[in-house]
Amino acid sequence: MMASRTAEPFSEVDKLRTELLNNVELMTDCLRVEEEISNRDILTRIENVILGIVTSLSKDEAPVLALPNRSSWANISAVGLQMSPESSVTTVRSDCPSSATKFDIVSSAKFVMIVEKDATFQRLLDDDFCTKMSPCIMITGKGVPDLNSRLMVRKLWDALHVPVFALVDADPHGIEIMCIYKYGSVSMSFEARSLTVPSVMWLGLLPTDLKRLRVPEDSLIPLTRTDESKLCSLLKRPYVTGKPDWQREMELMQQSKVKAEIQSLAAIAPDFLTSVYLPNKLRYGGWV
Repeated sequence: MMASRTAEPFSEVDKLRTELLNNVELMTDCLRVEEEISNRDILTRIENVILGIVTSLSKDEAPVLALPNRSSWANISAVGLQMSPESSVTTVRSDCPSSATKFDIVSSAKFVMIVEKDATFQRLLDDDFCTKMSPCIMITGKGVPDLNSRLMVRKLWDALHVPVFALVDADPHGIEIMCIYKYGSVSMSFEARSLTVPSVMWLGLLPTDLKRLRVPEDSLIPLTRTDESKLCSLLKRPYVTGKPDWQREMELMQQSKVKAEIQSLAAIAPDFLTSVYLPNKLRYGGWV
């Protein structure tokens, strides 16, 4: 059944994808020049393109289902933002490969830093962190990372052979997100080898940092029952029991019954994260 199918739907999808990307480029240009474009105009422009893609795919489901996730025909997402001092934006008047396996990475970056939240990522950009700690690469999956974000971190690690750090909230949810980058997720366990970065190091925010830095108590948040349950689950995982340093940090959180967001460091000083905390951590080895 599979052998009798043709590749025609994919060529049609390529055409439709090009139309969609052209509309995305138009909207990007409007943002650059601060030109207004209404929601109705946006929907009108892309509605037919999206419907065309869905219609084309529905005509030939088998080849679509046979595609590996990371070579998917569509790769349009706001998740997985990346920044480095070497970054630049170039207008390209031709189709670009959507697969992360089809390009090579060249960079002088000395380390890669995974940032859990987009708010923290944007704050680091506003404070010009990449320039201060140059050369480095920052990437965020905006919370739980999607497939492409994880694949990108793995690609950077394979290509650059540099340390990979994780900056997450000092809470069970942040720890679990870090573990997804490092060890993988249950749903994608069959592709763990190509998606995980076993060398990821926990840069912050560490539970031990909260006491050491005297983070104000009103910036700390009590653990909920859900938090406590997730923390117990994490502590039972084999890869955590095999990392005593991580285990100690989580046990401290369990004992103190409090958690903290990265933003809590602003209670010490508005620029404490970028001017003091991260520079000292990176210079003097404050990770586990």
